Amino acid sequence: MSMIDRNLRSLLLGELISGMSLTLRYFFKPKVTLNYPYEKGPLSPRFRGEHALRRYPNGEERCIACKLCEAVCPALAITIEAEPRSDGSRRTTRYDIDMTKCIYCGLCQEACPVDAIVEGPNFEFATETREELFYNKDKLLANGDRWEHEIAQNLELDAPYR
Repeated sequence: MSMIDRNLRSLLLGELISGMSLTLRYFFKPKVTLNYPYEKGPLSPRFRGEHALRRYPNGEERCIACKLCEAVCPALAITIEAEPRSDGSRRTTRYDIDMTKCIYCGLCQEACPVDAIVEGPNFEFATETREELFYNKDKLLANGDRWEHEIAQNLELDAPYR
């Protein structure tokens, strides 16, 4: 009986008809595909992207040169040099991150007591040479200035879980 049933089903093209009906059902539903370069999907507030150094609202850089991020970095990608200023506070003179070594673990962001170094929402930072992935203090501060609104919003959304 099963052999007759199988032959009859293949003769009447049952599989083809059921496949076409499934295609027609999905044809009229809203599309789930994004046109990527022009449309972007939502990112989690905890997303770890390109690094950035933040500033206080008065324009002064937040980094106090405690070097906790350098100490906690498992990939040894962060290099910091600091010296005291005339008012007695310490600030960095050199803050470098080798992004080719970085594993985006987020430990530098978690270790920072003043939220100076953060991993921002930018994931589109492909380069043509390796040298462009060696970030210095100026590049990191520029990233922080560019993404400050999004970074502050993400930190505020993540605050209850910290």
